[in-house]
Amino acid sequence: MQYHPLINFIVASGVPLQTVALLLMLPIVVTLVAFFRQVIGIKAFGIYTPSIITFALLAFDPNGIKYGIAIFIAVIVVGTLSRLLMKKFRLLYLPRVAITVSIVSLAILFILVIGGMTQRTGLAAVSIFPLLIMITQAEKYIATQIEKGSRVALILALETLIISVVGYFLISWHALTTLILQYPWIILFTFVINFSLGKWTGLRVTEYLRFRKIIRHLQ
Repeated sequence: MQYHPLINFIVASGVPLQTVALLLMLPIVVTLVAFFRQVIGIKAFGIYTPSIITFALLAFDPNGIKYGIAIFIAVIVVGTLSRLLMKKFRLLYLPRVAITVSIVSLAILFILVIGGMTQRTGLAAVSIFPLLIMITQAEKYIATQIEKGSRVALILALETLIISVVGYFLISWHALTTLILQYPWIILFTFVINFSLGKWTGLRVTEYLRFRKIIRHLQ
């Protein structure tokens, strides 16, 4: 397959093609997150967390996105239970988070062992890097729980997962990856889109749903 001359030059310089593709996909992913925030009204955990989880889900392939989602949910559940357990000890923030992340990591190890024992080879063979990404998100979740409460943290976690899953299907779309490698200048359109999103002054979709009765009354 023929790629853009610039892509061929970068690859010939020693940069792996997969690395090039993922780096070119990153502007698309962060633009997707910005679109969900500004137009749809889904906040999630900022822009970094859903973006990095999107690539973590991609790293679970060919084992399947279901394992990535399962690990993410396990991190949230174990992180919540660990925080409740640590709350009674009244520890300082960093030591408490360190203990919580340690508990989460041991829980994930236990899940992998169970996966191996039940012949879930795809789960047992998951690479360490997406696992580390998922596990370290426990700190972000706990910090949000402390700052905004458990309900808000849970909602933001769910929104993060939704955006990450959408991003996963987007960047795993082979036709899009091929198009970007053949015409990398398309990435420049993400700047135009983000400039437009930066000037967005209209109501978000969630706000239309939230205030639909008021809007209907005004009309």
